[in-house]
Amino acid sequence: MNSEDTTTQGPGAQAPGPHSAGTGPRSKRRRCLGVFGVTAAVALALDFTSKEIVLANVEPGERIPVLGEILQLTLTFNSGAAFSIGTGFTLVLTLIAIGVVIAILRYARNLRSLPWALTLGLLLGGAVGNLVDRIFRPPSPFQGHVVDWIELPKWPVFNLADSAIVCGGVLAVFLAWRGYQLDGTRDTGDGDGAPGAGDGAAAGDDAGRAAGEAAPGRAPGEGPGASRTDEAGADGAPGRGASRAEGKTSGEF
Repeated sequence: MNSEDTTTQGPGAQAPGPHSAGTGPRSKRRRCLGVFGVTAAVALALDFTSKEIVLANVEPGERIPVLGEILQLTLTFNSGAAFSIGTGFTLVLTLIAIGVVIAILRYARNLRSLPWALTLGLLLGGAVGNLVDRIFRPPSPFQGHVVDWIELPKWPVFNLADSAIVCGGVLAVFLAWRGYQLDGTRDTGDGDGAPGAGDGAAAGDDAGRAAGEAAPGRAPGEGPGASRTDEAGADGAPGRGASRAEGKTSGEF
């Protein structure tokens, strides 16, 4: 074995840790922000493109059947909120939409959850899609009317931005109901919540040190007892981790 092998494989060499390149918190945060940004951009692009196509090919008030009476293209201009709610309050709704966009961007700074990244991306893309109409479309800046064009039976005419907002809202309610947090942890709602895979390793380390101290003739944290417990902890075995005290578990959700 040459000197290079001794240097890289000697007793002092350390195996890649749980936060090595590609798997650490920073890498996960980058992935989440990437999903968030791409989702918002796709939602915004689809909404804007579809509106421009409809404006170029459909006359206001004209109905074009797509699936008979089930789905029709109907071009309307909405001064209110999603699904034609709150007409007559365009300026107020514009200011509210700006506040919503700012709030979503602030929440996105804490993203460590891919489902929440998708959810906030849909909400941001939909909010910005309609906000662009309010700021830049007639009759005047910040009081523009939103282009709506999708008509279903017994339902207000809407657009793809409205659909993105609704889908994002439904996902947000579901994730909150299941206890999933923006930072990737899960709130079990129980002070004695079961530990998850993310904190199982820390719990296993604590138990391993205790086993090493109890074994005669071995330094604390050493020996077969510690290694077996550490391996079990790395696999997500229950332990006395922070999750028991806080009722939270961490994972890759």
